[in-house]
Order: sequence, then structure tokens, then C-alpha cells
Amino acid sequence: MTRTPSKGLLLTTLILGAGVANINLSLANVALPDISRDLQASQVGTNLVGIGFTLGLATSVLYLGALGDRYGRRRLLLLGLSLSIPFALLAAWAPNVEILAVARILGGITAGMTYPTTLTFIVALFEGKERTSAIALWSGVGAAFSAIGPPLVGWLLTFAWWGAGFLIPIPLAVIALVLAWRLPRTSGEGAEKLDNLSGIVSVVMVTSLVLAITLAPLPGAGPVALSLGVLTIGLVTWFLLRQRRLDNPLYDLSIAKRRIFWVAAVAGIIVFGALMGAFFIGQQYLQDVLGYSSLSAGLSIIPTSIMLVAAAPIAAKLINAHGSRITLLIGFAILAAGFLTMLAWRPDSSWALVGLAYALLGTGVSIAAAPASRSIMSAVPQAKLGMGSATNDLQRDLGGAIMQSVMGSLLVVRYASSLRESLSGIPEEQRQQVTDQTVTLMTSSFAGAEQVASSLPQAQAATLTQWAADAFARGSGLAFAAALIAVAMGMAIVAFLFPNKAAEFAIEEQYAKADATQNNAE
Repeated sequence: MTRTPSKGLLLTTLILGAGVANINLSLANVALPDISRDLQASQVGTNLVGIGFTLGLATSVLYLGALGDRYGRRRLLLLGLSLSIPFALLAAWAPNVEILAVARILGGITAGMTYPTTLTFIVALFEGKERTSAIALWSGVGAAFSAIGPPLVGWLLTFAWWGAGFLIPIPLAVIALVLAWRLPRTSGEGAEKLDNLSGIVSVVMVTSLVLAITLAPLPGAGPVALSLGVLTIGLVTWFLLRQRRLDNPLYDLSIAKRRIFWVAAVAGIIVFGALMGAFFIGQQYLQDVLGYSSLSAGLSIIPTSIMLVAAAPIAAKLINAHGSRITLLIGFAILAAGFLTMLAWRPDSSWALVGLAYALLGTGVSIAAAPASRSIMSAVPQAKLGMGSATNDLQRDLGGAIMQSVMGSLLVVRYASSLRESLSGIPEEQRQQVTDQTVTLMTSSFAGAEQVASSLPQAQAATLTQWAADAFARGSGLAFAAALIAVAMGMAIVAFLFPNKAAEFAIEEQYAKADATQNNAE
């Protein structure tokens, strides 16, 4: 008879399994310029590569989480880890951008098999304070895996081709695959029938939502984004009505409306969205305004990685001592301090100020993410753990898509208006050099301004580049301010709607008794 591994080995297995998904989320960002150049990709193709993994993951987690509950969580985890390896190899050696985008989407679907399943196992195998500590470590280390992707890829790009970055998760997948064979069967598996139609619709529904959010800020993509938005509203309406009618719904709305579930989910959307938005805008700021190389910009995230791991045990202690509400508020407050520090960035800012901002972000996310994940999972019964873990995963993906879209749009609008304002001050004798076409190119992106500057005399080029950097700094400031407002809204929601420690634990006990009574009646 095979012995069940120790709790420490079980947790290590699950963190590594989640790490395969987490590190994949940020691998493409640093390499996108090289990918675009080497594969001669259009902007649409490059964007699809950038969001491909998140798209595959976000669209599949609801259905795949339910499949794990129905047919076996260990089986789904092993399948996801196994398939992640060939798709990583396909991405690394993709001959064109179309195949690369498909490889990234398929890789994201394998992550939809592994990532939510690892959290399901933690909730099923750990109890009480052990569970709180395990979730805190799983959340903190997992987010740290996401943060170490950019510096690793930036380092590889100094001596290897862009595809080498997609090979990084393979050793993790192999180790996790070997260890996962010893995971035990968990309670609640196979307890309920699966509504496959709802599962398929959920895939289309989330796909249209993520694509609508992602395409909305792109020039000329408005009609497509609007059409996808209308499709999403229709599918969501149909999906919710169907879930209310079914005896065994794919997504149980009676659980979703539980206060510690939906408030924690909203808080998690803001927390993870703020982190992804900070990376998205911050990396561009470091390279375009401060003049960092891709390697230096990637390395600047290391303080985030360190604090994501270091603060995880603190989060667990805070939850046990003061409950999720106070822990969430502390995490949000530190996040706010991080964005205030980013608002203090200037074109001559030192690395110390950059590192401080990223360290505060890592600390805040680590402390806030743990209670958000724990509260969601504490509100669901054993047979619905896949639903809870899928929601936990969706909050990160949707949060990232929403915050990156909003912050990116604000950056583009402010950058363009500021640069146009500067260009209006060009002397009359130089106006003929600035055509409508060059203005459009310059205001579309910082790279466009650099392209125009490269064709000008040195003095004029330096002036134009400085104007573009100043405009980008103003746009970034507006984006950081928007993130700060979102964090403040999250604090207000938690402060007014999340129960205190005593009420929280009483509510959890009440839910557990009600779920047990329902299971016994069935």
C-alpha cells in the first residue's frame, strides 16, 4: 500500500503545480519586441501572444474545475502537467506567430487543469490554521513565480533566442508531475452530475468577456469589442438563468451570493488586477522613461518576488489573530502605499524608489491575497471546491484584464494629449517637418516617437524623445492614480461589507453545518 506523503511534501507538490501556471503568465511580456521582429508579427498577432495564456486559462477554469470535482482532481492535475510540456516546447520553437499564439492558448488551458485543482487539494487536505498557512504560502509563492518570469526572460534574452523563455516552466512541470502521482483521492469527488452545456457556454462567455476587455483600448477595435460585449451580456444572462433552474448547477449561485464569497472575490479582482496593472505600466515606464534595458527592468521586480514570499507567513498570522477583514484592510493599505510611491516616480528617480514601490506592492498583494482566497474556499462545500478554486483563479485573470485595459487606456489618452500639447510649441520654421502622419505615429506610442526621432537631426531628436518621455510619465501617473482609486474602493467594500473576525468564523461554521445537513438529506 502506498503511503500518503507528509503534509510538507503535499504542499510542496501543490505549490510547484501552481507555479507552472503562475510563471507562464508573465513569460511573454519581456520577449514581445523580439517575437514581433523575428516572426514579423502584426500588432494583433503580438497582442494575441501576449494575452494567449491568460485567455486559455481564464476561459477554461470554470468548466475544468467542475470536471475535476466530477471525474477526479488528481487525474485532472496529472493531465494538465503532462500536456503543459509539449505545448511549452511548441511555443519555444513556433515557426510563426499564429502557431505561437495557439501554443500559448493551449498552454493556458492546461493551466486551467492544474492551477484551480492545486487550491482544491489544499482545502480538501488541510484544516484549521494549517489550511490558512497553506493557502497563504500557496498564494504568496505562486504570485512570486509570476513576478520572477520577467527577470528570468530578460536574462535569457542576453544570450539566447526568445523561445528559451517558454522552456522555463518545463523543469517545474516535470518535478510536480513526478510528485503528483502520490496525491490521495479527496472527498467530494464524483458527488454530483455535470452540466456540460453550461460548461461549454462558460468557455465562450468568459472568452468573449476577456477579449472585449482586451480589445476595447486598441485603435479601430471598438466595433469588435462592442459586439463581444453584447455577446457576453447575452451569454451571462442565459448562464445565470440556467444555473438558477438546475438542481446541480455548474456554478451554484446560492453559494456565490454568500457574503464572504462574493466580497472576497471582488477584493481579489482588485488586488491581483492592481499587481498586473502595475507590472504592465511599470515595466514600460522603466524602459521608456528611465531608460532601463529589458534585463534591468525585469530585475527591478525582484523586490516584489521577495516580499510576496516573505509576507505570506505574516498574512497567515494576521488571519488567525484578527480575521480576514483586518488582514485584507492591511494588505490594501500597503498596496495603496505602493501606488503612492509609484506616483512619486520621476524621470530621474533612483532605483531605490523603484525598488521600494515594487516591495510595497509585493507585501500588500501577499497579505491581501491570502484572506481573499481563504474566504472564497471557506464558503464552498467539499463537492463544490472546484467552483471555489475556479472563482479564485478568475479573480486574478479578470482583475488583470480589467486593470491592464483601464490603466493602458488612460496611459494612451494622457500620453497622446500631452505630446500633442508639446508639439504645438514647435517653431513655425520647423512645422513643415511635422506632418499629420508623423504626429499620428508619435502619439500612438513611445516607440512611434522614437521612430520619428531617429530620422531627425540629433538636437531635434533629443528634444522630441524628451517630450515623449515626459508625456509618457504623465500618462503613467494618471494610470497609477486610477489604480490607487480602485484600491481605495476595495478598502471601502471590505471595511463596510466584510464581517469582523467573530462574525466571519461564525458564518463559516453556519455554512459548514448547512452544507453537511444538505448532503445528509441527499
